[in-house]
Amino acid sequence: MKPNKTYAVFGLGRYGTAVARELVEHGMEVIAVDTEERIINDAAVYLPVCKCADVTDAEVISRLGIGNVDTVIVCMASNLEASVMAVTLCKEAGVKTVIVKCANEMHQKILLRVGADQVVFPENESGVRLAKNLLSSGFIDMISLSKDVSMVEIDVKDDWCGKNLIELNLRKKYGFNIVAIKRGETVNVNINPEQVLDAESSLIVIANTAKLGKLK
Repeated sequence: MKPNKTYAVFGLGRYGTAVARELVEHGMEVIAVDTEERIINDAAVYLPVCKCADVTDAEVISRLGIGNVDTVIVCMASNLEASVMAVTLCKEAGVKTVIVKCANEMHQKILLRVGADQVVFPENESGVRLAKNLLSSGFIDMISLSKDVSMVEIDVKDDWCGKNLIELNLRKKYGFNIVAIKRGETVNVNINPEQVLDAESSLIVIANTAKLGKLK
C-alpha cells in the first residue's frame, strides 16, 4: 500500500481551514501554519499539527521540514507579497506541487510565473472541493452533489483502451453511471455503449463517493 501523501497548508482563514480539516478527516498528514497564535490555538482542537510561524522566512520553511511534503496549499490571497515569497521558498525547498489561493487574474499570472503549479479562486472552488480533488488522486475533477454522491471526470485507464462500454461493464465493476464521454473540448452525452474507448478520452461519471477509491 502506498503511503498517504503529506500536505502543508499556509494560512488558516476560512478557506485554508476547510482544506486542512477535510484532508485531516481523511487521514492525511497535514502541517497547518499561520502567523497568528490565536488562530493556531483555535485550530489545534481539530488539526493535530499546527505551527505559528512566518512562511516567508526560509529558515522557517527549513525548520518545519516543508521540503519533505508532497503538496503545499498557500491560502493567503489578501497578501500577494507573502504568497509570492511562500511559493518561491517552497519550490526552492523541493516541494513538488504548490497550489495557491489568489484574489484576481493579475495575481494569478504573477503566482504562476514564480512557480505555482495551480492557482485557485475561492469564489470558484471551495476549500472542501479542493481537498476532495487532492484526496482523489487520479481524477481530473470532482464535484460533490450530496454528502454521498459525487460527479467525477476520470481518465480512461490503460486497460480500458480498445474496449467498448459493454465489454468493460464499468457500472457493475465500479458501481458508477457514465453520463458523458469527453474528448478535448467536446462532451458527448449521447453515449453509444459500443463506442471504443481510447487514451485521448475521459469519462464523466456519477458515483457513490465512498466507492470511488476502487478507481485508484
